[in-house]
Amino acid sequence: MSREHFDVLIVGAGISGVGAACRLQESCPDKTFTILEARGAIGGTWDLFRFPGIRSDSDMFTLCYPFRPWSGAQAIVDGASILDYVRQTAREHGIDNRIRFHHRVVSAAWSSDDARWTVEVERDDTGETVHLSCGFLYTCTGYYRYDEGYTPEFRGIERFGGEIVHPQFWTDDIDYDGKRVVVIGSGATAVTLIPALAQRADHVTMLQRSPSYIISLPAVDPIAGLLGRVLPTRLAYPIVRWKNIMAALAIYGLSRRRPGTMKRLIRWAVERRLPPGYDIDTHFNPRYEPWDQRMCIVPDGDLFDAIGAGRVSVVTDRIETFTETGLALASGSDLEADLIVTATGLKMVPFGGIRLRVDGSDVELSETLAYRGMLLSGVPNMAFAFGYTNQSWTLGADLTSQQVCRLLTHMDRHGYTQCTPRKRDPAVTGVPFADLTSGYVLRTIDQFPKQGSRDPWRREQHHARNRRALRRAPIDDPALEFTRGAPAAEPVTQIAA
Repeated sequence: MSREHFDVLIVGAGISGVGAACRLQESCPDKTFTILEARGAIGGTWDLFRFPGIRSDSDMFTLCYPFRPWSGAQAIVDGASILDYVRQTAREHGIDNRIRFHHRVVSAAWSSDDARWTVEVERDDTGETVHLSCGFLYTCTGYYRYDEGYTPEFRGIERFGGEIVHPQFWTDDIDYDGKRVVVIGSGATAVTLIPALAQRADHVTMLQRSPSYIISLPAVDPIAGLLGRVLPTRLAYPIVRWKNIMAALAIYGLSRRRPGTMKRLIRWAVERRLPPGYDIDTHFNPRYEPWDQRMCIVPDGDLFDAIGAGRVSVVTDRIETFTETGLALASGSDLEADLIVTATGLKMVPFGGIRLRVDGSDVELSETLAYRGMLLSGVPNMAFAFGYTNQSWTLGADLTSQQVCRLLTHMDRHGYTQCTPRKRDPAVTGVPFADLTSGYVLRTIDQFPKQGSRDPWRREQHHARNRRALRRAPIDDPALEFTRGAPAAEPVTQIAA
């Protein structure tokens, strides 16, 4: 049986997948590849989420691709601008012609005898199941489920007479003009959504079980604006980019080394933005330490301004039950609402839920170790893109894509057909892939691969060190097993997408 074969299959046409394809095309121009995208459009997260105010909590100078610098001084931008940036990048590099939409990868099976993956794909547009093969599989699927968000079991939810919506499934026909809106949650989605809703709603209440750390950053980077007026983008961009990388690392480092100091600094900044006498201890004093969970970013303090203007209230309480007209709280008080938004989190899933098999055996992801945050122990010729938790996603994903290209070049140069990470050091033990205590992480982290307790099985949350280490590290690492396999007996059709 003949099937289409590619040197590389990239799964996902979001910000990671488009970036991976650009790197592959540039560094390995002889490789045939295509991108398989389950949905019908480029953009991933930035095409999926449509709720009011959607934006990144990372600055664009670090979220953008290094090979296509962000220009101008606007640092925190809306989701539509990010989506446009990703799609323009795909068009400019010809990547949009390499994408197969409505192709959802269900499973992938590796054969050492053939030195290739056989990938099962469901076509959502036709209902067909198709099979492709590849020499290398690169998943750029993010870390959460696109078809389902997380909503806790709320008692009495069926009684509510108004509308209930999860932000992940917001549609343009949701009407909140002049309405009383309650947003359940205090994470990144909630603090992004609430100021936007407050511009048109009668009133918005942020109902939180416990507070989160929220810091205000300028939406416009003043240094970027200054440098942009006196230097060309090619010179100004790396300065601003590295300034922002090091600033994020400094905040993270201080949070880890001296959490008490960081808590005082955050509190001082919040006090300056809120009205005198505001109950900060109740509503903005988290029980956990800074950076035990991701910090929430609000550009130019828009959430605090909305609170100060009286358009937004914060209630810290637990939900006892939904009622016909709103919510009854554990304290005995009631919240009246016309619209309730459940900004209660995401559902994480590793590698888009793809089932992996190696030589006839299922891969138990939780039993694997991640080599340098990009390969899996015992799994040949597969990489995955995963960003940082304390810096921009793209910084980590792009570093992985560069390393994948370096690995492929090394294999070609030496005639290798298979590369498999092997944990041979008995002193290396497994630790959680992410060390955050956020609910969405704790609920599913046991389904993900683990990191190791030491290099090269552990990737630091420090871009500058990782970048330096990867550039210095030899590809022929003792932890990587390279082999030359026999050519496939099965006829294939070798094409470019």
